[in-house]
Amino acid sequence: MGSASTRFVKSLLFNAVTLNAVTLALCAVALPAATLERLSLDDMITKSTVIVRGKVLNSYTASSGPMIYTHYRVQVSETLKGSSTGAVDIQMPGGTANNLRQTFSGVPQLSAGDEFVFFLWTGKSGTAQVLGLTQGLFSVAKNGGADPIATRAASTEVMLEPGTARQVKDQTLTMHLNQLRSVIQATLAGSKGTGK
Repeated sequence: MGSASTRFVKSLLFNAVTLNAVTLALCAVALPAATLERLSLDDMITKSTVIVRGKVLNSYTASSGPMIYTHYRVQVSETLKGSSTGAVDIQMPGGTANNLRQTFSGVPQLSAGDEFVFFLWTGKSGTAQVLGLTQGLFSVAKNGGADPIATRAASTEVMLEPGTARQVKDQTLTMHLNQLRSVIQATLAGSKGTGK
């Protein structure tokens, strides 16, 4: 009788531990996803504070309270909206500082030498951030001549349609840089006429 009770208790304990392990594993799988509002190109143009074309020079990390941020120094070669000096500092959440590492889903990783058209938003703190995470980055093809291809890769994060909160799939957006310039100019001219 004692042996059967012991086996029953061990079986219950094993099942409880297994259930907890499975639950934790499922939670760990679900946690890394970010949910983003899908932004159209017009949305990004009107909501951004500054739009610049530039090359990543270098990066460094710094902590601010409990958060770690990676700062990218970008050499600006062209300003498409707003005003910008020769270089801009862009802050993104995550990185390694003081032997701690923080990662955030959906945050792009940039490398020195990468060239992008950056759709930036500057908050009250004065720090520039990429609008919509990867949505605000158009990579500029290397050796693309005078009119290179600019590509915004589709985000792998969960995307919600503005207004309806319906889940939608993001799509890659590719165009020549001159076409992107024209769209930005036309959108800005249209928003001035409507008072946006």
